[in-house]
Amino acid sequence: MERVTIIVCSIIASVFILISTMLSATNGDTRVADTTLDAIGKKPELKSSLLPTMLISIGLIESIPIIATVIAIVLIIANPYLGK
Repeated sequence: MERVTIIVCSIIASVFILISTMLSATNGDTRVADTTLDAIGKKPELKSSLLPTMLISIGLIESIPIIATVIAIVLIIANPYLGK
């Protein structure tokens, strides 16, 4: 019974991790793109320096859900709390 409880809690935690990082990354990407496009609208001559910075920032933000997905997979498949 204890083993089943750990597995169920691990699955619930993994789903929570994935949903929260997905929503946070979406929000972060939107804010970075919105701010960059507003800045380009105000000063179009800065476009060549703002766009690469925006793309790097979005790439870094998107790496967080990838890392969280790996953690969630480890939590489900190779759960350290189950023991051997």
